[in-house]
Amino acid sequence: MTSTTLEKLAGKTALVTGGSRGIGAAIAKRLASDGASVAITYSKDADAAGTVVKSIESAGGKALAIQADASNSEAVANAVEQTVKKFGRLDVLVNNAGTAIPRPFEEASMEELDRVIDINLRGIFVATKAALKHIGKGGRIIMIGSCLGERNMTSGLASYAATKGAVKMLAQGLAREVGDRGITVNNVQPGPIDTDLNPAAGEGATPQIANTALKRYGHVDEVAALVAFVAGPEAGYITGANLTVDGGTNA
Repeated sequence: MTSTTLEKLAGKTALVTGGSRGIGAAIAKRLASDGASVAITYSKDADAAGTVVKSIESAGGKALAIQADASNSEAVANAVEQTVKKFGRLDVLVNNAGTAIPRPFEEASMEELDRVIDINLRGIFVATKAALKHIGKGGRIIMIGSCLGERNMTSGLASYAATKGAVKMLAQGLAREVGDRGITVNNVQPGPIDTDLNPAAGEGATPQIANTALKRYGHVDEVAALVAFVAGPEAGYITGANLTVDGGTNA
C-alpha cells in the first residue's frame, strides 16, 4: 500500500518560526496536513496566530502558538522547549521568521540594520542551536532564505540580501556538521511571493514580475509544497542544498 499524504509526517513534530501569516502560515498548515504536530511562533499578532491554530485543529491536526519575537534570544529558545514539552519531541525546524526594512543602505540607521540582522540571522542561530538539542536521526532543519541571497536586483534591500546570503552559507556549513547524525539542512529561497508584506497588487510588483521568467508572483502554497517535500522522507538524501522557488527570477 502506498503512503497517503497525511502519513508522510505522521508522528513528527515541526516548529515554524514566524508562522502566523504569509509563507509561514502556509508552511504550518501544509506540514500539519502531512501529519505533523505543528508549533508556530509569532511576534505580536496573537489573533492571526490563533487563526492558524484553529485552521489546523479544525482539519484534525494538532497545533500550538507561542509568542516569541525572533530578535529575543530567550523567547526563541524557550519556544523550542515549549514545543518539546507540548508534543514530546522535535523533528523539523523551519526558520521562517524574517524581516526587511527597505531603505537605501546609506539612509538606514544602525538600529534598523541591527534588527534585520537580529531577526534574519541571529534568530536562526538561536533557534537552530536550541533545536539541535532535541532533533535526532531523520530530522530536518529548513531555512527560508531568499533568491536575493544569491542575486539582488532590488534597490534598498542590500542589508536584507546580505542576511539571506549568510543564511545560504549557514545551511551549507551546518549540513556538513550534522550530516553524520542523519539530520539534513537545506535552504529554501522564495522569489516574489504574494503576501501582505509583498502583495502582487502592490506598487513594487511590476518590476519584480518583469524579472521572473513566468511573469507572475508565486503563491504561498507553492513555497509550502517545497518545504513539505524537503521535510518529508523522500528528501532524505538532499542536504546543504539551496532550493529556489522564484518563478525564474534568478534563471
